[in-house]
Amino acid sequence: MKYVLLIHSNPQPWGHPTADYLAAHQQLPAEVREQLNADFEETLGEMQAAGELLGGEALGDPTTSRLYRWADGAPVPTAGPYSETKEHLAGFFLIDVASPERAEQIAARFAGPDETVELRPVMGSAGDDPA
Repeated sequence: MKYVLLIHSNPQPWGHPTADYLAAHQQLPAEVREQLNADFEETLGEMQAAGELLGGEALGDPTTSRLYRWADGAPVPTAGPYSETKEHLAGFFLIDVASPERAEQIAARFAGPDETVELRPVMGSAGDDPA
């Protein structure tokens, strides 16, 4: 079953890893931040060893995005993402796991203070309706 973990982030300030730019994360004691980072790296290592991590990428600054919409029979490019949006996607991970429960377990390990991680099944892989 394939899933995508979508990492949400605030566009100001923009950077990776996203947690380093969140006030709640910055206010944690240094040893707690270091442990959270070590836990994240351990999770990635476990997923790679189990063959569950298929890939992932950090996304660039949302202000460098281009949107393409269809109007009057042709694509029309515009600058930037949805300007009214307060959150943007910072990156994604594609995983392949044995069960929805395992996907939820992994997603929970990706979330930290003030972070939002979205778990979404890949159409046709995890089923159109995993509920």
